[in-house]
Amino acid sequence: MQTALKTERLQMSYEEFLKWAGEDTYAEWVDGEVILLMPPKEPHQTIVGLLYFLLQSLASLREQSKVIIAPFEVFLPSRPSSREPDIILVTGERLQNLSEERFTGGPDLVVEVVSEDSVPRDRVEKFLEYEREGVREYWLIDSRPNRATVDVFVLEQGSFVPLEENDEGWFESRVLPGFRVKRAWFSGEQLPDPASALHDMLSPELRQRLAQRIMGGSTP
Repeated sequence: MQTALKTERLQMSYEEFLKWAGEDTYAEWVDGEVILLMPPKEPHQTIVGLLYFLLQSLASLREQSKVIIAPFEVFLPSRPSSREPDIILVTGERLQNLSEERFTGGPDLVVEVVSEDSVPRDRVEKFLEYEREGVREYWLIDSRPNRATVDVFVLEQGSFVPLEENDEGWFESRVLPGFRVKRAWFSGEQLPDPASALHDMLSPELRQRLAQRIMGGSTP
């Protein structure tokens, strides 16, 4: 018999939360309430690692682009809430909202990898918070067995709308041109090798630019 997964909740102000939480605390704060989260499992972390590798490889070719992996605080003033997305991408003028401790406001792109205990949190609560805060693109990858779900939402006139696969089966980012994934990557028993996924993702031009960067050459 399967039991429902529950998270422990505590009441405190945001200032109290900042004093209480340490580097080893896996928790988020939402409008006066602390939510202690379940530690992520291996499939979740493997997917996060792959996506971070792909995003970071591509962002390294662009000026004013920063990719940050959890744990790192994103403070969303509109609700207010303190979240720890799995991955964020910050570009251009939004970099001024990034400090050593946190990012304030909506990042350009957010990735959440869905786990057993995070479904309503990622698909409902954070969806609405990120939309309200002006996150330009929200990627949801489901790490649960036999799910193989990839959902991408782009902000249009203040609301998230689904981004569909193209004819070749790619979900292609509008925020970070060149970043794209296939649903098939997450449908098998094993994820693709990161190097192979990167090669498939990049266009020939971007492969050449990345190779030049790795070898110490300049990129335009």
